[in-house]
Amino acid sequence: MTDAANAPGALISIPALLARNVKSFGDKTAYREKEFGIWQSWTWAEAAEEVRAIALGLLNLGVAKGDHVAVIGRNQPKLYMSMVSAQMVGAIPVPLYQDAVAEEMAYVLEHCGARFVVCGDQEQVDKVIEVQETVKGIEQVIYHDKRGMRKYDHAQMNALEDIEAEGRASHQRFDKELDARIAALTYDDTCVMLYTSGTTGRPKGVVLSNRNIIEASKSSSEFDHLRQDEQILAYLPMAWVGDFIFSVGQAYWNGFCVNCPEQPATMYENLHEIGPTYFFAPPRYFEERITLLMIRMEDAGRLKKWLFDKVMALAGRVGAKILDGEHVSAWDRFLYKVVGEYLILGPMRSRAGMSNVRVAYTAGEAIGPEIFDFWRSLGINLKQLYGQTEASVFITNQPDSEVRSDTVGVPIPGVEIKIGDNGEVYYRSPGTFVEYYKNPDSTASTKDPEGWVATGDAGFIEESSGHLRIIDRAKDVAKLSTGQMFAPKYVENKLKFYPNILEAVVIGAGRDHCCAMINIDLTAVGNWAERNNIAYGSYQELAAHPDVYATVQSHVEEVNKSVAEDEMLSGCQIHRFLILHKQLDADDGELTRTMKVRRAVINDKFEDLVSALYDGTKEIYTETEVTYEDGRKGKITATLEIRDAAVQPIGQRMAAE
Repeated sequence: MTDAANAPGALISIPALLARNVKSFGDKTAYREKEFGIWQSWTWAEAAEEVRAIALGLLNLGVAKGDHVAVIGRNQPKLYMSMVSAQMVGAIPVPLYQDAVAEEMAYVLEHCGARFVVCGDQEQVDKVIEVQETVKGIEQVIYHDKRGMRKYDHAQMNALEDIEAEGRASHQRFDKELDARIAALTYDDTCVMLYTSGTTGRPKGVVLSNRNIIEASKSSSEFDHLRQDEQILAYLPMAWVGDFIFSVGQAYWNGFCVNCPEQPATMYENLHEIGPTYFFAPPRYFEERITLLMIRMEDAGRLKKWLFDKVMALAGRVGAKILDGEHVSAWDRFLYKVVGEYLILGPMRSRAGMSNVRVAYTAGEAIGPEIFDFWRSLGINLKQLYGQTEASVFITNQPDSEVRSDTVGVPIPGVEIKIGDNGEVYYRSPGTFVEYYKNPDSTASTKDPEGWVATGDAGFIEESSGHLRIIDRAKDVAKLSTGQMFAPKYVENKLKFYPNILEAVVIGAGRDHCCAMINIDLTAVGNWAERNNIAYGSYQELAAHPDVYATVQSHVEEVNKSVAEDEMLSGCQIHRFLILHKQLDADDGELTRTMKVRRAVINDKFEDLVSALYDGTKEIYTETEVTYEDGRKGKITATLEIRDAAVQPIGQRMAAE
């Protein structure tokens, strides 16, 4: 450890940053939460007082250094405070996905050996009680929301409010012990353990140290000039590394305010109220918002729709240039900044809750270039961030005036990247994880002795700009039997730009052509059905409608035209497709909790559909197991139509040139 890290008062832990924030701007707002329709606030000084009281309460419960404390629930200040309290006593917070089913929770709780679990509400408590039939190490369950909890057996259960009160009452007994534990924290102690999404198998526990989190937060904050007066909305799953970095790491490093929505369902409303200056969302969020905006415009009058189309055409031509400070004619600038801003662009940004956004990120998986360019054309400084849990999020980012849809930017300061012989991207940085918990083999196969981490992504570094370009997941990039490159995500992102398409899975590795399975967006297509007086009783019925198939076919064929223009990936055009009879669902194992497609699961589960796509079948009967909201299993049946799509001659553009 460096001398600076050993110095008294060094910022080597989240509790140390909290103490600094209290001293430097203790009266500034640290947390805000909407409850019962009213925004409640905590200053840094008030938050620190509550964090310490909870920490004293944890000592009173017997939490030992190195214990794992699981935290399950929606984004709430008290749950963030609980994580910092656990760190104060030398324990390790382990946030879990609140929408995880009991079986998924059981694996994580068993694997990390959690003795203590902090739950947001009764729903999470019930899941923990269910898993205790098989997970035996849990000693205490702590809950924040008391509603519905009165008749539970409290022999091994306590309200967080009571833990906090007991901590205050017992401070004379535990003050010295708590101060000693805080003073004993080092830069290389574990800060948090976060589980991967489990795209290819069981989730792995990623051990991240104080050094990892703080160095990544520091360098990324300096990269985009984050300040103490930023406002963010904490709505992403607390178990995701992105939320931990933004809502804990960067929030504590910079001292900015973390706003928590009243409920997940009110997120859009609360986003509009807060008007964050710094915003992060995965690609699916931006896709969904485009869908909602387009639906509203479809319902608009003819004049308004005409004006919208005109302004968006102008915005697509000059919006990003104005944002990047490039030259634009005075007339175009006037039309964009005055006419377009007042009539269309300003209201659209306001509707999306992004009127005050200074910096916005998207990451988690690749975003379609059309979607990315759309948001930047509105004047929103949206950037593509490339990272992963094992990197404490940040690997590369896009500098202002160097933002492009086809790259993920340059390395964050302190990060090194290189490309392996097989095209895989490697990195090393101060944010590089310590290890996979209880999994030395995976640690060794991912991180070499020199600290280089294999990302699992294929890409290359542009010689002219130094920007990194990601092609796809390395395991997903393959060859067609014709020898041409197969990169499914590239095509899937183009398909998802269309509001009618929610998800797409492209197949083709080792085959002579590509096919696709598609999910329609029920909101967008349902709105179309209502406008056209088309009755439907279910997703399945709407997905099978001939007009829906015709619309999706037109989208597929438009994408084929676009893909045909890419010399490297022109072989990825879709020859045949079907519309799935069910939406891909994390509860059914088809998506991760961060909404990434589990290709191996889908290929296995829908093996009959994949075979039909390639054997010329025009329709196929299928049965599929599904999980209902109450956890019960059932089966749905359907007869699916399979359609051919027009493709463009490969190399057409090359021949013309």
